[in-house]
Amino acid sequence: MTLILLKNARIVDGVASEPTDPMGIVIEDGMIREVGPNATAKTDLVMDLAGLTVMPGLIDCHVHVIATTANLGLNAVLPPSLVAARSSVLMRNMVMRGFTTVRDLGGADRGLQLAVEEGAFVGPRLVICGKALSQTGGHTDYRGPYDSRDISWYAQSLGAMGRICDGVADVQRAARDEIKNGAQFVKAMADGGISSPSDPVGYLVFSVDELKAMVEIAKGFGTYATGHLYTDEAIVRALDCGFECIEHGNLISDATILRIAKEGIPLVPTNITYDVLAKSGAHFGLLSESVAKIADVREAGLARLEKMHAAGVVMGYGSDLLGGMQTEQSGEFPLRGRYIPADAVIRSATVDAAKVLRMEGKIGTIAPGAFADIIAVDGNPLQNLDLLTAQGAHMPLIMKGGKAVKKTAAL
Repeated sequence: MTLILLKNARIVDGVASEPTDPMGIVIEDGMIREVGPNATAKTDLVMDLAGLTVMPGLIDCHVHVIATTANLGLNAVLPPSLVAARSSVLMRNMVMRGFTTVRDLGGADRGLQLAVEEGAFVGPRLVICGKALSQTGGHTDYRGPYDSRDISWYAQSLGAMGRICDGVADVQRAARDEIKNGAQFVKAMADGGISSPSDPVGYLVFSVDELKAMVEIAKGFGTYATGHLYTDEAIVRALDCGFECIEHGNLISDATILRIAKEGIPLVPTNITYDVLAKSGAHFGLLSESVAKIADVREAGLARLEKMHAAGVVMGYGSDLLGGMQTEQSGEFPLRGRYIPADAVIRSATVDAAKVLRMEGKIGTIAPGAFADIIAVDGNPLQNLDLLTAQGAHMPLIMKGGKAVKKTAAL
């Protein structure tokens, strides 16, 4: 049995607008056993966190750990060994920014998940959907209009974000296959996208029957379907088919905002990716036709943040960055902070993110029974969200499952 005591922890988790009074946190075998002003334990493993702000490990609800370049068509044909090696570096960098759990929305497989769990490399806890499902000519079909190559190999390529399936039977087979291979939920590219060549934003992807088939398979396996969705029409269609989460949602209407708030449907905005793509996408390999689509969604997504916050929508923190742009993962914190209160921004990467991942009580909180995923911040992020940026420079302690992946000499 390993016991660790963290003393003088002033906790910020987004639930309250001020840090708690100093608390003790007792960690036993990687789990939080006790939290309170008088919590203590007989152990030599003691860290005094006086003067620091203590937070749950951060959660990013929308990443692509296999997206090692912004040119996703190229990424799909890279050798899997190269993709895996590059992904390990991307994931190590994520956890060193304080992200102890990430939800991959297309590409990561059970092998990468196992590699993290076994300690082959340091990385965040991975929640995966396997390959995202798309149709011919949809988002993640990276063939151009004159490219008629067979695309069945997408399903076997580690570097491919999605797989192509057409028709109800093919969709059912693909969803079952991904779940068999370790997917924890099903993701559909149910709208057009930015990074693929043949699908303008607003392009309704999949038929209603195909979308309902995904939902049926997901529910049959005890899980849910989420959708890559921009326009209100696409969002409403997916909701009517039984989808239980929305990714992006930049063009959602006021009426649909009220609907998802009432129905408890979470939404994961990913605004930082459009900022970074607009500034640096071409430099990192994004094709010109993709760069041209960014303006359609960039400002609209930011404008919706205040409305969704006011309506009480559960919003998860999402970055959705590609390749070298993933260094900007933490930029969503100050970006959201221009539109909604700091405690709500933090909550989107802690307790509300845990709701998106359906892991409430296990992650995103510092409470008995949770994984000991904990970060300490030099300063108060409620007053300055920039403290959560700079590649973890303001985090002297990053702990995942009770193990310090970063600990400065002062501790």
